[in-house]
Amino acid sequence: MAVRPNVVLFDVLETLINLDPLAARLEEVGQPATVLQPWFLRFQRDAMALTLAGETAPFDAVARESLRTETKHTLSEGDIEYVVEGFSTLPAFDDAAPAMKKISQAGASVGCLTVNSPDKTRRFLEGAGLAGLVDHVVTSQEAGVWKPHPEIYRFAAKRLGTPIDRLALVAVHAWDCHGAKRAGALTGWCSRLEYEPGDVFLAPDVTGDTLVEVADKLMSLH
Repeated sequence: MAVRPNVVLFDVLETLINLDPLAARLEEVGQPATVLQPWFLRFQRDAMALTLAGETAPFDAVARESLRTETKHTLSEGDIEYVVEGFSTLPAFDDAAPAMKKISQAGASVGCLTVNSPDKTRRFLEGAGLAGLVDHVVTSQEAGVWKPHPEIYRFAAKRLGTPIDRLALVAVHAWDCHGAKRAGALTGWCSRLEYEPGDVFLAPDVTGDTLVEVADKLMSLH
């Protein structure tokens, strides 16, 4: 039976922070806004592939390389840098801050488990107005692997000094929740992006249409 977590870690990109404004930067360098989704998917795939191959996957380098490939090497290095720098300017979703506050007020610690460096992740959070709500930042750079490798969730629990079954991951990606569940963590899945978690992934412990609903359900566990 799932028990109430004492640490709740949020995924950052697409869960807390909205990527859509990057489309405007792509248009400013002569690319269609529709490049955003395949670029981000290629970025995730390539980083996961490097992890599977036993390599590290530095955020900026993989983001730039995947953008070069997705745009068929038609962008200048300056244009690529301009688009990638846009990650630090992205806004939070409206339900992000209220969900994080709800967890803090219920007595649990709030953190982020994401794929960038700690410093750049804090820049993202500061730009989105969320930095003051976060107690912990754990990243793939520190763990040496990208999500959903089980080691990153175990690393987070060890780093934060909590049993993994008292740590929860909140994400809009069913694959991320699946990885956390396989590692022994609790999970809260928000339907904003994928609508249904799908049959190929382990069922999350709680689900909700908003991050606030997910936070409420996690904090209501016994």
